[in-house]
Amino acid sequence: MAKMTFKVAGRSEAPARIAVQARQFKLVVDEPPALGGEDRGANPVEYILAGFAGCLNVMAHLIAAEMGVKLRRLEVEASGELDTDRLLGKSKSVRAGFQEIRVALKVDSDAAPATLERWLAAVKDRCPVSDNLTNSTPVQIGFGRW
Repeated sequence: MAKMTFKVAGRSEAPARIAVQARQFKLVVDEPPALGGEDRGANPVEYILAGFAGCLNVMAHLIAAEMGVKLRRLEVEASGELDTDRLLGKSKSVRAGFQEIRVALKVDSDAAPATLERWLAAVKDRCPVSDNLTNSTPVQIGFGRW
């Protein structure tokens, strides 16, 4: 079994903003002013959606190549709603995260509809981010060391 470890590290720059290093890339994670930020970057849940869209894009092209499907164009739209009452401490009766995530893949291809259905099923099945969002993943949060 081949395993790869992915890691990011960040340093808080303001109460609602953190600079995160992912390999050689610096990501700024911030909130809009309505949620206490300065709008200097996408917020955490937007990064989740962006990561999901990015993973679907990679898998869509990889699997299309495996199946001999020519994709002339692919667009990915991802959206979701969350109830801010939990994150703002106003309610414990709602989830803190997305209530639902909706993704639309807009595909331009000459492949037959049945082939595209098999392609889509494989994309959904093999996308690691989809797997993490769909299934429970053990998460450990604790104190680090300086």
